[in-house]
Amino acid sequence: MQQIQEIQLENSELNLRPTYEKSPQIFEVIFREIGNSIVGQKEMIRQIIIAMLCEGHVLVESNPGLGKTLTISTISQIMSMRFSRIQCTPDLMPADITGTDIIEEDERGSKHFKFKQGPVFANIVLADEINRASPKTQSALLEAMQEKQVTVANTTYALDKPFFILATQNPIEMEGTYALPEAQLDRFLMKIRLDYPDPDEEFEIVNRYAEAFRPAVRRCIEKQTFIELQQITRRIPISNQLKKYAIDIVNQTRKMPDMIEAGASPRASIALILCAKANAFLDGRGYVDKRDIDSMALPVLRHRVILSFDAARNNITSDKIIQKILDNRKTTI
Repeated sequence: MQQIQEIQLENSELNLRPTYEKSPQIFEVIFREIGNSIVGQKEMIRQIIIAMLCEGHVLVESNPGLGKTLTISTISQIMSMRFSRIQCTPDLMPADITGTDIIEEDERGSKHFKFKQGPVFANIVLADEINRASPKTQSALLEAMQEKQVTVANTTYALDKPFFILATQNPIEMEGTYALPEAQLDRFLMKIRLDYPDPDEEFEIVNRYAEAFRPAVRRCIEKQTFIELQQITRRIPISNQLKKYAIDIVNQTRKMPDMIEAGASPRASIALILCAKANAFLDGRGYVDKRDIDSMALPVLRHRVILSFDAARNNITSDKIIQKILDNRKTTI
């Protein structure tokens, strides 16, 4: 039986307890407002919020027209955050994302360089069809994702907090695209697979968006409040026993040479534990349970394992392998 620790929310510099006590109401309002605009896709929405609470980034793999752009723009409106969208194309240059220095002339006629910010200078960035951008352009996102900063002409510019990137890729149209390298895939906290809505949900979508009436979205929390929620997430306690359980799941991906060519890195262990904390927080619990780790294993690990040739040839997916690892873990926590 795990020992439940008490969450530490107060110190000499910070008191997060008021926000923690209001968090159930805050989350309820967030999901209700998103539901006013988005029909269904509850699992995707929940996982996006979890990634944002963990200060991570998400890769979404789905067919076009399933509401990814609308979802992420709706979240930005609800949370009073600046939103930008990057449509990735083969001719997109790194400066088109990060920004560049331009020559500006003042009223006295003297010229000087001024940095013009690119679309990455936002709180929430949608990188649509990221696999269509060239490797050089894809790499321009790496520093922003990992370091929360952009360097242009030897000058470093800090990005505003909170900062979140949601990248999409189409699993069907892969011709003429640039597959994301493993190093960049590992920078994403989660990979979400999105499926079509069921007929009842699609009927509701048609009713909402094929009529004159459009659902209204209202702002319900401030950026600073969400930053405090992020700080609380990292303070959710987890027992050492559960930490070892999460690490063991990740470690098992390195012990299956017949199906996995390369297993998940220690970054996956950090991600799994962080996401478990956020999942517990959303459920209104001040501690992590085994079910939190199990529920986060697929989105956290599916893009971090490299399948062997034989596994790919036999149509064995990373999801099946991860589920097998979970099924084999019968240890009682």
